[in-house]
Amino acid sequence: MGYLLLAIFSSAMISVLMRLSTGKVKGHFSMLAANYLVCGILGALYADFSLFSAQTDGVGITVGIAVLNGFILLGGLVLLQISTRKNGIVLSSLFMKLGLLVPFVVSMLFFHEMPTGLQIAGFCVAVGAIVVFNLKKDAAGSRFGIALILLLLLNGGADTMVKIFEALGPQVLSNHFLCLSFSVAFVLCAGLVIFKKERPDGKAVLYGSLIGVANFFSSKFILASLAYIPGVVVFPTYSVSTMLVVTMCGVIFFKERLAKRQWLAFAGVIAALIMLNI
Repeated sequence: MGYLLLAIFSSAMISVLMRLSTGKVKGHFSMLAANYLVCGILGALYADFSLFSAQTDGVGITVGIAVLNGFILLGGLVLLQISTRKNGIVLSSLFMKLGLLVPFVVSMLFFHEMPTGLQIAGFCVAVGAIVVFNLKKDAAGSRFGIALILLLLLNGGADTMVKIFEALGPQVLSNHFLCLSFSVAFVLCAGLVIFKKERPDGKAVLYGSLIGVANFFSSKFILASLAYIPGVVVFPTYSVSTMLVVTMCGVIFFKERLAKRQWLAFAGVIAALIMLNI
């Protein structure tokens, strides 16, 4: 459980840093590129800058999953921008958070991690809390287009790749997996920086680097927690707990005010966490 708590804290720090960077960073892709670069460097550091030749077994599956994960990581962020322009930030954020459905279902169907009845109820409460918290009245009549469905699948796909590697890949190469995943995402993101003709500035590099530290450890700790806790518990707990921490940070530090339905959802998250972890 300690690894999962550290993953939740790290993930919440990503959102807090993103919030702090709002209005201060002009080059969005430059910030993301700095984030992935730092993640890749940290992965290499934890892998002792060693090459795959040091451990030959499982190299193929590690590289395959990592490269696919790199594309998914950046693809989800690009699609988030597209969906935000087309569907608005409310629905886009909602479907991004509902990506927890993907690793939950994959863990059950392919890795036979069957939750208890109480955990299934907790999962349903967690999903309901996410919907109630994020979906506003003015978004209720919006059409759920293909971009939103793809956003859900891609956002959940990144967590699913971590679960797949934990189940099928050699754990001795876990740091190599993270390093390669983030390195692929960095190369792709750097290409977008060039294509968009962005000029990275100091603030983009600074915030991107700080986000990168939190991002790397979030992935590292979630991967470590999967070795001890089933994915059907890890992913919903991770998702709604992060939302809980970020919400409290928003209320306490950024003086954000919650609507009554959001306080209701807040209570639902607490109830869901209790049911998921009994």
